[in-house]
Amino acid sequence: MKTNRIPFPFLIIWALPLYLLAQQEEQYTQFMFYKLGFNPGYAGSQDGIAISALVRSQWMGFEGAPQTQLLTFNMPLLNDRIGVGASVLRQTIGVTSYYTAEGVYAYRIPLGRGTLGMGLQGSVRLLRVNYTDLEGTQPIDIDNAVPGAMQSKYVPNFGFGAYYSTERYYLGLSAPRLLQNNINLADEQNLINRERRHYYFMGGLLLPLGENVEFQPQMLLKYVPATPFDGDVNFNLVFVEKYTAGLSYRIGGAKNNNAGEAISLLLAAQITDHILLGMAYDATLTELRHFSNGTVEVALRYSVGGRSTGKGYVNPRFF
Repeated sequence: MKTNRIPFPFLIIWALPLYLLAQQEEQYTQFMFYKLGFNPGYAGSQDGIAISALVRSQWMGFEGAPQTQLLTFNMPLLNDRIGVGASVLRQTIGVTSYYTAEGVYAYRIPLGRGTLGMGLQGSVRLLRVNYTDLEGTQPIDIDNAVPGAMQSKYVPNFGFGAYYSTERYYLGLSAPRLLQNNINLADEQNLINRERRHYYFMGGLLLPLGENVEFQPQMLLKYVPATPFDGDVNFNLVFVEKYTAGLSYRIGGAKNNNAGEAISLLLAAQITDHILLGMAYDATLTELRHFSNGTVEVALRYSVGGRSTGKGYVNPRFF
């Protein structure tokens, strides 16, 4: 079936509940502002309430390209020994969409010069495919292989994570969704599609280069059994503890392309004592670069409270 609305690369995507060719979970260039979504052990790591929003428009120029919006919240409790958090997320790919709600609990243990957070995450996801939005070169209702209405399904899951942080570095290991649920929307008898376990390792370091400049390398590595290895490597410079500029490189992409998936420019600023604004642009390195105008991502974080040093905000150098 060929459509007028959705270009060829997305014909496979909209036919499945999730993107099953590689990583099923969404990706973010500014992963450092959304650690809670990758690792529940992060909950409560900041010294106050943190509310974050992120919007991502991937592969601009394609109709039906991936679009993501999320809102997340986390805070410490009981003298920083407990962390709690929650998030809601919406992603669309062609006529496929899913909505995810997550709740997070972390127990935080002082260890050495930092704190170890051991977190649990529970989530429920609504998968939807709206076939009525398709436009074909011939009447779709004459093709029995294409359902004539919307199909949907709820999928619960749970996961865990460990996150260790000091003022100068952080490390994290997690598996946010452990259940490999059947995600077929129509045929419950035959297991064709299922959720796959995703394992994440994250880490970052802060190195002073001078009185007002710091170097901040970070990475997020992703592993899914039987799929190509994927990961983001990020190098930032932080100026006067308020302004950040950096580059990221995303490993992965097509098997026949050794250049990787994308290279990205990141900019962030602590525009007020409590508000941080981050922006990123991804230049695609795969064959999609001939058809796409790249990817844009905007992150906004509002923090209530600050570090015990007396600073009135939580800025991007703190882990």
